Amino acid sequence: MSLRNDLRYRFAMLSVAEKLIFINALVYILSGLIVFLFKLSDYAVSQWFHLPTGFMEFIVKPWTLITYSFFHGGFFHILFNMILLYFSGRIFLNLFGNRRFLNVYFLGAMAGGLVFLISYNLFPVFLETNTYLIGASAAVMAILIFVCTYIPNQEVRVIFFNVKLWHIGAFFVLLDLIQIPISNPGGHLAHLGGALLGFIYARKLNEGKDIGAWFGNTVASFGSWFKPSKKKPLRTVHRKKVKTQARSRTHSQQGRSKDIHQQKIDAILDKISKSGYESLSKEEKDYLFQAGKD
Repeated sequence: MSLRNDLRYRFAMLSVAEKLIFINALVYILSGLIVFLFKLSDYAVSQWFHLPTGFMEFIVKPWTLITYSFFHGGFFHILFNMILLYFSGRIFLNLFGNRRFLNVYFLGAMAGGLVFLISYNLFPVFLETNTYLIGASAAVMAILIFVCTYIPNQEVRVIFFNVKLWHIGAFFVLLDLIQIPISNPGGHLAHLGGALLGFIYARKLNEGKDIGAWFGNTVASFGSWFKPSKKKPLRTVHRKKVKTQARSRTHSQQGRSKDIHQQKIDAILDKISKSGYESLSKEEKDYLFQAGKD
């Protein structure tokens, strides 16, 4: 397996939360390199991606309602966000799939951005303030508060103690409320916007309603526009009778082939869980990578 294919396989094996962590880290490193190499300010690099306070500027750059969440203001800013995303994401993905995770994550980012934007154009204390919003905190808070609301009495280990999830969620929300008048009010307001989205999403899901399904469907529909349509070649079809016995034999052979294929994949995955990815032979790596592509 080539290095390129090996890296592609390793990335494909990551959970959706880990992929987001990787993308956030990559954006942080690349933006830092650009700032250093071209002697630019952080603002010069992020100005096309951060969320502004002015409605007119936002209308010109509507994509910033999502792109702001991939930029961070410093090492500890991104470190704390990614640690929280990793642990809350693991709990989330034990309950639901990738699509719902992305729905909550990006809707949380959008909700936090809208709360920030509205607050800085509504409350008198912010009207003369010229600032902007960056960071994945609102999206991460949406994931965290979602799991804290959906399974509030689930206990998790925090250092030496078992703590219920709703206690953790309440702590972070209270922390943001206290810090609004002290420092970074826009950031804390955005956190609360993401938290509110996560809370409402989980409550509605408990009632049997997925309020974020429209977002996933929209993204899927938009993505389908860029997929090349496969044109089937014209061919002459001759109708002929197929014996039931022969058709059953063909289906049986296909079923056995699929069973053997799945058994081989399961054996490879068991080997990874016991001895790690490096214990695989080149043939096993190639087989697993090809199966992932199929």
